[in-house]
Amino acid sequence: MVFTQGCPHRCPGCHNPGTHDPEGGYERSTDELIADFEKNFDENPLLDGVTISGGEPMIYARELLPFARAVKESGLNLWIYTGYTIEELCAREDADEIALLEAADALVDGRFVLELRTLGVRFIGSSNQRIIEKPGLYIHTIANSDREE
Repeated sequence: MVFTQGCPHRCPGCHNPGTHDPEGGYERSTDELIADFEKNFDENPLLDGVTISGGEPMIYARELLPFARAVKESGLNLWIYTGYTIEELCAREDADEIALLEAADALVDGRFVLELRTLGVRFIGSSNQRIIEKPGLYIHTIANSDREE
């Protein structure tokens, strides 16, 4: 699991409020992340995937992209948690964010809403959040439907 530091959403009731402050945590280079991942991958035959969470990973999309590609090249699955919805990310038209989503096997999107907190659905914290498999395909569906209008 990789946690990014800094989150513009600052959702009340967030499970990881220590990641909100962009000045908190500690800095790691992409090369360090990849090296740690490769070491852990070699040492743990049960490892089948990596999750990137936060904070807000999308504010570091450019920096995370080489790491995400290394994960995928190793044959593992990649999950990303973001407070943005996939529609918001598409509207931002940020090439690095889109590329990061294309690398992901699953995206958990949407801000945590304390009033909608749920313990009944695995992998999400509130009922407004979604698990989107193959978000890269979803992105292209949104883009194509926008062009048709």
